[in-house]
Amino acid sequence: MRLFPSLFALFLIVPLVEIYLLIEVGQVIGAPLTILAVVGTALLGAVLTRYQGMVTVTRFYGQLARGELPGFTLFEGACLLVAGALLLTPGFFTDAVGFALLTPPLRAWAYNRLRHRLEVRTWSPPPRDRGGPGSHGGSGSTIEGQFRERDRDQ
Repeated sequence: MRLFPSLFALFLIVPLVEIYLLIEVGQVIGAPLTILAVVGTALLGAVLTRYQGMVTVTRFYGQLARGELPGFTLFEGACLLVAGALLLTPGFFTDAVGFALLTPPLRAWAYNRLRHRLEVRTWSPPPRDRGGPGSHGGSGSTIEGQFRERDRDQ
């Protein structure tokens, strides 16, 4: 299972990158402006995520009302959820990734890449027996009736 080492590396590397960037930016612009920048990006990200989320929810319900499958819209909603979480996480690296997920062209590109990489398998039941020689009816319906037993001798 290759997922565990990847997640471990992600949870180890991302905070280290964030700490490094916060220290570097803090040395250049100072601690108060660094804190203001982190809080400002979180607020801006929350506003943008909320707006795009409302648009996506409206599009989702419109597609359902028209009988369309909202596959891309659901993917966009998931991207916006991740973007919102990343933008609320303090740090410049997570903010950059979060703002990137807020751009519709990037989401469309990621959706197309993911769609082409996934193989969709469907299952359908085997065809029903439509009757014929040796068949047991096959239609699934019950036929009411009466019967009478006769001896072979008669």
